[in-house]
Amino acid sequence: MGEFVRVEVAERIATIRLDRPKMNVLNTQVQGEIAEAAARVGADDEVSAVVVYGGERVFAAGADIKEMADLSYPQMAERSARLQASFTAVTRIGKPVVAAITGYALGGGLELALCADFRVVGESAKLGQPEIMLGIIPGAGGTQRLPRLIGPARAKDLVFSGRQVTAAEALAIGLADKVVPDAEVYPAAVDLVRQYAGGPALAIRAAKQAIDAGLEVDLATGLEIERLAFSALFATADQKSGMRSFIDEGPGKATFAGR
Repeated sequence: MGEFVRVEVAERIATIRLDRPKMNVLNTQVQGEIAEAAARVGADDEVSAVVVYGGERVFAAGADIKEMADLSYPQMAERSARLQASFTAVTRIGKPVVAAITGYALGGGLELALCADFRVVGESAKLGQPEIMLGIIPGAGGTQRLPRLIGPARAKDLVFSGRQVTAAEALAIGLADKVVPDAEVYPAAVDLVRQYAGGPALAIRAAKQAIDAGLEVDLATGLEIERLAFSALFATADQKSGMRSFIDEGPGKATFAGR
């Protein structure tokens, strides 16, 4: 349990809760605690899905500008590596992950949300990459994960302008997967991933890894990644029970043990 990031588990769904008042500014301590929380839920066999949540008022308003303002190039070169690593730890959670976004998700806050598989956004939320207004660019994945999600032209518009988008625009451009009233963000996020929580954990992890890795390579290499992951699942107990259940009882009746 970190000072500003804690993990709560209920019904096999873990919540990584950011709690650094007032705006969940992502300083180096918070970054480290995020990485630790991601590693913890990733390794916990009792966790089947994950929600990243900043609370009812704000998701995260970005990195700590006061902490960075006077850093030199060598200092930032070292710190930025740790910053990226802390967020990449979230992408490597081998389980379905949803970001539950209220208030603001700006700069590093949006970059953290981009590390999730899905994004549920409150109606009054604002999302953006305002780093250009500080004379810099996004440094925690915004120039890489954002165009992969919404396309290069839309990503360039957000990065070049630094403007904030509404929840409605975020949904229209594919930055949000679901928009709900502000008070319903967290339960809607839980409901979204709950549908996966009872599934075969090893197959879901393999599917997530194959999709994510496949996006980084050519089609032929991606197909090989898929083939190897597909074949490997025939070494699992879940494959045996799943196929036997299909044969004996029909589709949708299998119970999986995560082995």
